[in-house]
Amino acid sequence: MPGQKYRVLLISDSYPPVLGGSEVEAQRVSAGMIRRGHTVKVLCSGGPPMPPVRHWVDDVGVSVEILTRTSRGKVKDLIFATEVAAAIIAGKGRYDVVYFLMQGLHLAFGMVAARLVGIPFVVKIAGSGVIPVMRRTRMGKYELDWMKSWKTPLMLLNPGMFLEAIDDGLSADQLVWMPNPVDLEQFRPRRSNEAEQWRAAHGISPDATAVIYVGRLSHEKGLRELFAGFMVAARTSPQAVLVLVGDGQMRPELEALAAQSGLPSHQIRFIGRVKPHEVPVCLRACDIFALTSPGEGFACALLEAMASGLPSVVSDIPANIQLVDDGVHGIITPFGDADRIGQAFQRLFQDPDARNAMGQAARQRAADNYATDKVVELYENLFARALSARS
Repeated sequence: MPGQKYRVLLISDSYPPVLGGSEVEAQRVSAGMIRRGHTVKVLCSGGPPMPPVRHWVDDVGVSVEILTRTSRGKVKDLIFATEVAAAIIAGKGRYDVVYFLMQGLHLAFGMVAARLVGIPFVVKIAGSGVIPVMRRTRMGKYELDWMKSWKTPLMLLNPGMFLEAIDDGLSADQLVWMPNPVDLEQFRPRRSNEAEQWRAAHGISPDATAVIYVGRLSHEKGLRELFAGFMVAARTSPQAVLVLVGDGQMRPELEALAAQSGLPSHQIRFIGRVKPHEVPVCLRACDIFALTSPGEGFACALLEAMASGLPSVVSDIPANIQLVDDGVHGIITPFGDADRIGQAFQRLFQDPDARNAMGQAARQRAADNYATDKVVELYENLFARALSARS
């Protein structure tokens, strides 16, 4: 419905300052909708690193109600689900649509509550492989069967997820592609002399070709394969540096691999966890982005790197290949193939013109398809569809 302003209740178990693709998406979409005149209220669970308050307006102006601030484990899940259902029932007449971001017990309770009081709702699940896992659990089975029976609009992030949904028996007409957005002003290409200060502060030569990874240092991110591929390329490219921004349980193992690699210590740099506003600075100071993981839903970090004008070396998974065309925006490599990853790095190390061309094309793709306002328009269309279906 063109011009209609929606009152949205967005429910997400976690929310920034918890950092992850879904959490970042929740905040960006909420802020984008508010800028376009809609009303958004977020319900999320509490506990560190969330602020110890019940009602909160975050740093981009989104109204957040933080539930279950002290509970833990299954008790927390049950209390959160119960409070979500209660909030939906109490919100009859105050909200036009409920948006469930990510699956969980709260989704089951919340869908039933919204159905009972007649508030349209839409659902977005976290990533690839989630639907088969849901089908193997009792509550997940109920959630999928209810969505199927009620023709609930289900938002998915990549082509692989569509296949999983169809295989599970959901109908194609209820499936909606809904990408994550990126802020093109925050994530932008570097300007002249903009990288030098950051590089100097981290002991990285201004002449180095820096490969950057941004994210959790955890096993599901394919970091052993990234290390192995970088080592293949770095032995013949002494100017190359691998920069890891983030932290996690895998850091000690990676530090040991770096020490055993035989490479000079300056070629592998662990930056650690940084504040969100520092991530764009890190990206602008580097030359190539890397994401060689075996599975993603929709990699916000990859999209942010593209918006920053970086070419990328990525694994050949659905989430990555929908963003990167091989040889146009970066280089696609088979997951786990260290030699091919190394060859991709070598190609980009040796050809700065190709790096620049791919980086420019990556920025253009991000701007054309994933700018926040463009994604918010997709949400507006979806909410109009949900309201129309109820009518």
